[in-house]
Amino acid sequence: MKRLIRSFSIQALSLYFANIIAVGLVFSQGAKSFFITVAVLTVSMYLVKPVVNLLLLPLNLVTFGVFRWVGFAVTLFIVDLVLEEFKVISFKFAGFSSELINIPPTEWTGVLSYVGFSFLLSLFVTLSYWVAK
Repeated sequence: MKRLIRSFSIQALSLYFANIIAVGLVFSQGAKSFFITVAVLTVSMYLVKPVVNLLLLPLNLVTFGVFRWVGFAVTLFIVDLVLEEFKVISFKFAGFSSELINIPPTEWTGVLSYVGFSFLLSLFVTLSYWVAK
């Protein structure tokens, strides 16, 4: 039970920060649909993502695990199909600039929007689990 609560919390924080950094996630009923989306995303991480990762295993082996976030994109797409309250419209990133790094603004629609959000979500989830340990 602790593992499920920790996973729910990490998914909620990751989805919240991804929604702040990049615009394009739509929760039609506000906080209620946000928490429903997090619950379905958490359950799908335990049920759907292992199957998708198993199907993508040859691609992951060839690329040494670089395409693990593709499983997250497929899972996010399935959650979007299942829930009416949650939609991925586009991926709009305003950009980031500092002395060390310059990331240009981007705007993606369609399949690339799922890829962009899955990359952000997998980055936040991985960092959160690393910090939690």
